[in-house]
Amino acid sequence: MDHLHDCIIIGAGPAGLACGIEAKKRNLDFLIIEKGTVCDSIYHYPTHMTFFTTSELLEIGGVPMVVSTEKPKRVDGLVYYRRVANEFQLPIKDYEEVLGISGQEGDFRIATRDRWAVDHCYRSRRIIIATGYYANPNRLGIPGEDLPHVSHYYLDPHPYFRKKVTVVGGKNSAAIAALELYRNGAAEVRLVHRGPAMSSEVKYWILPDINNRIKNGEIKAHFNTRLIEIRPQEVVLATPQGTEVYTSDFVLLLTGYQPDVQFLRKVGIEVGEEDLAPRHNPETLESNVKGIYLAGAVLSGRNTNEIFIENGRFHGSQIFKHWPR
Repeated sequence: MDHLHDCIIIGAGPAGLACGIEAKKRNLDFLIIEKGTVCDSIYHYPTHMTFFTTSELLEIGGVPMVVSTEKPKRVDGLVYYRRVANEFQLPIKDYEEVLGISGQEGDFRIATRDRWAVDHCYRSRRIIIATGYYANPNRLGIPGEDLPHVSHYYLDPHPYFRKKVTVVGGKNSAAIAALELYRNGAAEVRLVHRGPAMSSEVKYWILPDINNRIKNGEIKAHFNTRLIEIRPQEVVLATPQGTEVYTSDFVLLLTGYQPDVQFLRKVGIEVGEEDLAPRHNPETLESNVKGIYLAGAVLSGRNTNEIFIENGRFHGSQIFKHWPR
């Protein structure tokens, strides 16, 4: 604990890695601390997911991302970011969760716990928080949300073969899951969305597909509808026609994600009550806590469609442009 680092970066996603590359270029003494694996959010994306963007817009550190298709897939991203981490020899402490931050600029103390339940403490002059939001699903707060057959994440259609599945949500995650389940042997796919139709933000090549499957009755859709209770083998819906109950073997709550507001506030960072966006200087990306900076999707609050890898990858250079000597 006696060693004082120049910088500690919390989060080893693309934004955190990009910050690490900038710190490396400046010969700073730094660490990257990650509670999961490198690019843990991407690892937990659907297995066969395709990025919305081209490979050039996912690149960091000037390292080319070479793929055989126009748009890279999840596995391409994982391979690429592992390669970047190795190429720059980034010092990453993975599977180590940050429990709290104390102290002040010039001498912060970062308390962590590794996967063996061993506690550690690091000192750093400054901190960059790049924790994203994917680890914190928007909870519905309804009875049965924590039952074992309920999940806020979708990875692969195989476990749902010949099962009745309820998918809650109206954006990309819900549309992709519903289509994959339908095409891979789910006995029934029921889509529940509180809006009047699928969101216009659904990827342009997916939106007509999901709408046609709904129109043909191949995916059963309930719009202007809320899920109000989950039971071991049933879901209870509040529909425009009244309360309805349906059989459901599994429930996927794909209703979006948000930054870890509790952690940010515990650190002392002010967070908007409505938009959940952390207070920061838009030019330097320094938070209201002097010496603590923010990078990547954690800045977006509830507006998760504003910051992606494509723009978050530049936050490292933006921060270090104003980094005190």
